[in-house]
Amino acid sequence: MTDSSPSSDTSAVVLASADEMRGRARRRGKLKGRQPESQALAEVQQLIGAGPHRRDLLIEHLHLINDQWHGLHERHLVALARLMNLPMAEVYEVATFYHHFEVLRDDAQPAAITVRVCDSLSCSLAGANDLLQRLPQLLGAEVRVMPTPCVGRCEQAPVAVVGQWPVAHATPDTVRESVANRRLQHPLPADDADFDLAAAGPQAVTNGSGEVTPAYVGYDAYRARGGYALAAAVASGQRSAEEVIKALSDSGLRGLGGAGFPAGRKWGIVRNYPAPRLMAVNIDEGEPGTFKDRTYLERDPHRFLEGVLIAAQVVGISTCYLYLRDEYHGGRAVLEREIARLQADPPCALPHIELRRGAGAYICGEESAMIESIEGKRGEPRMRPPYIAEIGLFGRPTLEHNFETLYWVRDIVERGAAARRPHALRLPARRRFRGHPTGAAGRCAARLRHPAAAWLLHWLCSHHRAQRSRPGPRRRAQRHALFRARKLRPVHALPRRHRQGRATHAGSAMGSRHARRPESGHVRRLHLRPRTGGAQPGALRADLFCSRGVLNEHEDDRA
Repeated sequence: MTDSSPSSDTSAVVLASADEMRGRARRRGKLKGRQPESQALAEVQQLIGAGPHRRDLLIEHLHLINDQWHGLHERHLVALARLMNLPMAEVYEVATFYHHFEVLRDDAQPAAITVRVCDSLSCSLAGANDLLQRLPQLLGAEVRVMPTPCVGRCEQAPVAVVGQWPVAHATPDTVRESVANRRLQHPLPADDADFDLAAAGPQAVTNGSGEVTPAYVGYDAYRARGGYALAAAVASGQRSAEEVIKALSDSGLRGLGGAGFPAGRKWGIVRNYPAPRLMAVNIDEGEPGTFKDRTYLERDPHRFLEGVLIAAQVVGISTCYLYLRDEYHGGRAVLEREIARLQADPPCALPHIELRRGAGAYICGEESAMIESIEGKRGEPRMRPPYIAEIGLFGRPTLEHNFETLYWVRDIVERGAAARRPHALRLPARRRFRGHPTGAAGRCAARLRHPAAAWLLHWLCSHHRAQRSRPGPRRRAQRHALFRARKLRPVHALPRRHRQGRATHAGSAMGSRHARRPESGHVRRLHLRPRTGGAQPGALRADLFCSRGVLNEHEDDRA
């Protein structure tokens, strides 16, 4: 009989020695990924200061590093992620999103000087391509020459930016002279100008000269001419908020950034949301041929700042964020100086004002993308709803405005409802900037602010009219054949507010002769949303193709 009890002479099995176990513990406790170097940490901390660091200042910190080291080395990105307590992937995706940031290897040597040549419409017509071909051979290998989108100086085309110094009406010799003299920073202009756009009348503001640092109206000069008196009156209650909103509504002032939303109505909407409320000002004009905001900012910044203060008092804004495009180095220097002077001697209670710097992303001209950029993220537009008036910057109700909209607030409120911008101010839009043609095409192109853009629009309009008046025989035969056989029925997805043409029975405001009200038996419409039970291709096909009736050619001609 076998004894089933366990043996008493069992021996222990050694799985690892003490040294091996200590090594495993050390490896387990080591952080994964690349760790910051002590020297890189010291270099970055010297630029951004001691913590804690706000998440929304990531782009501002990237600008400091990029300006100091002419690029973003990997070691500095790792150190910045550690100091801001952010994932390295998040810092990297923001740095690589914006065009003015260049991520470099640690062993890469950035160019000592970067020359950016504008290749937009105006500069290309003025010879920018010739500059891009000739400058690399003239400046040598230590200077990097690269094309860049519109820099907002279309009246001075072609433009080359040496570091942060804009060279107006650039030629190879003038650019080489700027590089040789190491002119890399935009100079600070004088503050003793006399500029009142509303009282100037219908005359040109710019004359196409090569002046890059025009004198502007400083804080003392602006106060001496009655500046900030209206802001102080609104803050003290002498002018009620309802009175200001009514003046804006009666004047018809609309958003001048492109959307055209009534300014007075927007103030009333944001004012009704609970506090705290914020303001975001868009000074990121990037459309080719547009430089109106820079022109006003470089000559009369306090008229704009007073509009900001009036809007903040009326709507109840606690913090204002001014988002300025990175190409406007001179405007940024002017705003930094004048905001400091305003805060040192305030005419009334001031909201907190922060000046934010763009980084070369055209999409950030869209309001929600700009808000994402102010929050230190990639400038990607948000889905709507909710709209930013309700849930905007940092999740709070946000009043978003273009620079020029706020620029005209003081003149409109002081002069009454008749002082509509800019027509009742005796300042026709097409004469504010010199060089526009007359006629319908010139009036349409006046918004583009440059004769080259006006010429292009005039050519496109003329070409479009020629194509419409004389269609080719092949295209005309195909079009008539389709509609005679009644194989296709025009579908125009126009919004309800769109003008429906001269008569109510016209099916389109696009000018098509064949867009008629359907005859009896053709009242079905195209439904793009899936119906209950899923998509029904048969029903969709029945809506697309009509099988009854023939369009009479003579009846169509009479209509």
